[in-house]
Amino acid sequence: MPKPIVLIPSDVRQVGIHPFHCVGEKYINAVVHGADAIPFVMPAWGQGKDLTPIGNTLQLDDILDRVDGVFLTGSPSNVHPDRYGGELREMMLDVQRDDLTFPLIDKCLEKAIPLFAVCRGFQELNVALGGTLHPAVHEVEGYGDHREDTTQSRENQYAASHRVSVQSGGLLKNLIGAETLEVNSLHGQGIRDLAPGLHIEAVADDGLIEAFSLPGQDVLGVQWHPEWKFSDNQHYRVLFDWFKERIKANMNKGAC
Repeated sequence: MPKPIVLIPSDVRQVGIHPFHCVGEKYINAVVHGADAIPFVMPAWGQGKDLTPIGNTLQLDDILDRVDGVFLTGSPSNVHPDRYGGELREMMLDVQRDDLTFPLIDKCLEKAIPLFAVCRGFQELNVALGGTLHPAVHEVEGYGDHREDTTQSRENQYAASHRVSVQSGGLLKNLIGAETLEVNSLHGQGIRDLAPGLHIEAVADDGLIEAFSLPGQDVLGVQWHPEWKFSDNQHYRVLFDWFKERIKANMNKGAC
């Protein structure tokens, strides 16, 4: 049986003197082994050091007609504050990724393509729909520090860090079944104003929005990293089970 194809947008990272378009292995692993799909790594869209903007030649409509879902991943970089009217400050940015993901989100919603977003992708989705971000959550009174301790091992950085409360009657509650769950936390930015139309699915103990859905669409976003060793965590695994179900339904719809 053919497998569905999932588009994963690239980050742009400098390796020595050369820019590379890349995706973290844990995201590829989750698409292949969690969503049972073929990953299609899409190069970032915007002007680069060695790249003429891809959007001058390729059309997102043509590309999305060949995929069954989109996985918006996390990244060390942050959404550029110009996207949500924020103040530019010292932070890692990736404008080339922004130039892909924002029109990509618009087209996914237009075409009703299943969309699963985590960490930076979660933030991109909120901003694309009209929401805003705190550029540094730990500097906002009343919120905790949601960043990882970079002096720790990867296992400790991705270990459960805090609790979220799952909202009753929502998609996440239906998938997980629990009222609370422990999640990892590796982000500096966070949701400030939720975009119109998004439905809150989970909130951290300090009040920060940690998950949302878009009613009427196959769209789910979480602030944490469920791709990390998802097979060992049933609450992470069911999110990829949901994504697998939705992309297969979308693939079959296209075959009709």
